[in-house]
Amino acid sequence: MPKRILMGTVVSDKGDKTVVVNVERRFRHPLLKKIIRRSKRFHAHDEGNTKKAGDTVWIRECRPVSKLKRWEVIEPEAGSNA
Repeated sequence: MPKRILMGTVVSDKGDKTVVVNVERRFRHPLLKKIIRRSKRFHAHDEGNTKKAGDTVWIRECRPVSKLKRWEVIEPEAGSNA
């Protein structure tokens, strides 16, 4: 089963080996037919403490690393259009 991969912006890098990533999704409201933005924050594991606030990152679902961390920061593969 493939893991989910999301793109978002780092909003906090204060934790050790942890970043908080804000992921925004856009969808059309079924009744109003208007584009709506919804966002959610994910705690992600950043092994090297390399990401800083404001960086755009890719995160991938993984096994639980701690109480809140179920995602990890990944580097997109070379040659992929992601």
